[in-house]
Amino acid sequence: MTNASPARRPAGEAPRPRTLVVLQPSYLPWLGYFDQMARADHFVYYDDVQFDKHGWRNRNQVKGPGGAQWLTVPVLTKDKFGQRNDEIRINNDSPWGRKHAAALRQNYARAPFLKEVLPPLEEVLSRRWELLLDLVLASNEVLRRLLGLATPLARASALGIGGGQTERLVNLCRHFGATRYLSGSSARDYLDEERFRAAGIRLEYQDYRHPTYPQLHGEFVGHLSVVDLLMNCGRDGLGILRTSEDPSPKGDR
Repeated sequence: MTNASPARRPAGEAPRPRTLVVLQPSYLPWLGYFDQMARADHFVYYDDVQFDKHGWRNRNQVKGPGGAQWLTVPVLTKDKFGQRNDEIRINNDSPWGRKHAAALRQNYARAPFLKEVLPPLEEVLSRRWELLLDLVLASNEVLRRLLGLATPLARASALGIGGGQTERLVNLCRHFGATRYLSGSSARDYLDEERFRAAGIRLEYQDYRHPTYPQLHGEFVGHLSVVDLLMNCGRDGLGILRTSEDPSPKGDR
């Protein structure tokens, strides 16, 4: 086998920006989460920041005959204010994993891609998990594999990179050689954009236009877990979800 010479950029052509995405780990995330992952050269799970008790870290929605239905992983948070995402423990007093698997099987019994999507998720849900983060990383790995995504992943807690809210993100960009940082749109409320400019990093916000796609159980419902898209559309899901720039964004669920 001969070694091909590397392709040369035309003189004067700027190098392609390298994009970093940093998101908190979320359970069975929505389409926009994986759109950001697909657009990243490096994706970092923000696993060592404070757990958002009322957010999307341990829950999401799928669709049943009655519409959107919650799948929530019970967690132990009473009298534990200030825990980080990587410290949250699951409450295994109830068979929540079996219930989630049964809900997926029942709600998507007639889905075209049930046989491709359900077995690997059932395998994850059948295990006993102690930490929420471990469950999330394992289930997200199944979902991104089903989508055909291979974006390199890292955990913020393993990188040893500190700094304040915006400063740390800038430092993470420097660590990965990223010249562009892609953020959820809700971060407009707290990111210091000048710090990114001073560091020579282009800050962009994801404004996600949610696609419609063939879906079970009547009128279309958006902003569900990506599981709904995969059950209905299979590997075509990646192409479907990558239609972004929504004028009414939903943030970084």
